[in-house]
Amino acid sequence: MTTPPTIRLFNTMTMQKELLQPSVPGCVGVYVCGPTVYSYIHIGNARTFTSFDVVVRYLRYRGLQVRYVRNFTDVDDKIIKAAQETGEAPVALAARYVELFREDAKALHMLEPDVAPKVSDHLPEIIGIIQKLVDKGFAYASQGDVYFSVSADKDYAKLSKRHLEDLCVGERVQPGDQKREPLDFALWKAAKPGEPAWDSPWGPGRPGWHIECSAMSAKYLGETFDIHGGALDLIFPHHENEIAQSESANGVEFAKYWMHCGFLDLEGAKMSKSLGNVVRLRDALQRVDAEALRFFFLSTHYRHPLSFSDKALADAEARMEYFYETLRKVDERLAGKDFGDGPVHGDPHRFLAEFECAMDDDFNSAGGLGALSGLFGLMNELTDKPPVKDKALVGRTLRALREDVRKVSGVLGLFEDDSSAWLLRRRERAVRERGIDVAEVERLLGERTAARAAKDFAAADRVRTTLKEKGVEIMDTPAGTSWKVAAAQG
Repeated sequence: MTTPPTIRLFNTMTMQKELLQPSVPGCVGVYVCGPTVYSYIHIGNARTFTSFDVVVRYLRYRGLQVRYVRNFTDVDDKIIKAAQETGEAPVALAARYVELFREDAKALHMLEPDVAPKVSDHLPEIIGIIQKLVDKGFAYASQGDVYFSVSADKDYAKLSKRHLEDLCVGERVQPGDQKREPLDFALWKAAKPGEPAWDSPWGPGRPGWHIECSAMSAKYLGETFDIHGGALDLIFPHHENEIAQSESANGVEFAKYWMHCGFLDLEGAKMSKSLGNVVRLRDALQRVDAEALRFFFLSTHYRHPLSFSDKALADAEARMEYFYETLRKVDERLAGKDFGDGPVHGDPHRFLAEFECAMDDDFNSAGGLGALSGLFGLMNELTDKPPVKDKALVGRTLRALREDVRKVSGVLGLFEDDSSAWLLRRRERAVRERGIDVAEVERLLGERTAARAAKDFAAADRVRTTLKEKGVEIMDTPAGTSWKVAAAQG
């Protein structure tokens, strides 16, 4: 199978869009830097992982075989510090947060990667690449530590486009550091009391942060692979150091394409744990439906900044409610009916083509959602005010549109639930938030039904007005009367 000739992606290394041309035709290797498992992930992490989840889904949708690797950093200074605060063993704490991450990722409809390696399981590979760097003169041992010599790599900082002389300004070797130059970074850290440690040629210790991804990506994707992804703040120093150590050790290009996800702003301030303005994914999912949060992440191009606010979440959930209400109407219209084969009205598949065109252009999910809005608009038109009288023609067109929604769903990870079940959960959450008395609503709906049966439409209208004042909206459909909590005003 050959690569579809249309997929282009923005390469951070060259700062331009490039045609995706995998090293092995038809096969794509993707490595994404995963979580450091010392706490729950925040919504900024979740946005990044969701974005690359969609990248992988779309590559597969386009017929490519994808090997997706996303690691767990389960050996790190932050884990040791968190374990000291909780009294747990670092290994136990990391293992606990690995499982909690998997729960959160599943809740947000993320696919499991093909490989999810942990640092603690790859010490031989890590030690092996460090030894190669030492043997080639790119790294040196110093009192149990091993450092990468940045000055030995003439291409250092080619991803971030920084200059060594600028990086060195104001930098100096700190007291207690064993490195020769300020920019040199640790590949191996000598053991300290109470910290996890492994044997190595330089004595007991543990790996530095950057070396792990070089070792694990090489093991599962090869010394050169196609797409390396992560958040924008990983460009320097993490990804820069990965490139330096991998290419110095192996003598070949590390990754062909670099993709980076933009920052998520919390009402105008970039999310940062140091600033304390962090929203955990687990907490966010208590406030908003998972698919609505996923829709919110995808509503902006992955490279662009995204502002997080209560209003943005409410808007996303309202939009998902519109989508699911449309699907419920369509599913009711199609249920149990055979419209046969034959022509359809217009060109319903044009929206799927528009979606693919947007996604082919650097995985533009925002543009894809725009095409999807057109598709749902046509479905609503065909169910509410069909432009033609031929019911079979309308039914076949709705059937074609519904099938395209399923295709898009597989890419975006949306519309995966039963429409009635989703809408009921949405209503239950809104009822709790607004303090609506469901029993009273049902009683009033019963009065309205009786009034309509008696052809007392004035009384039925009075009930509708009463319910509206309580924040309840009534929908009369061929399948019966249903209700929802109206959107909050203001």
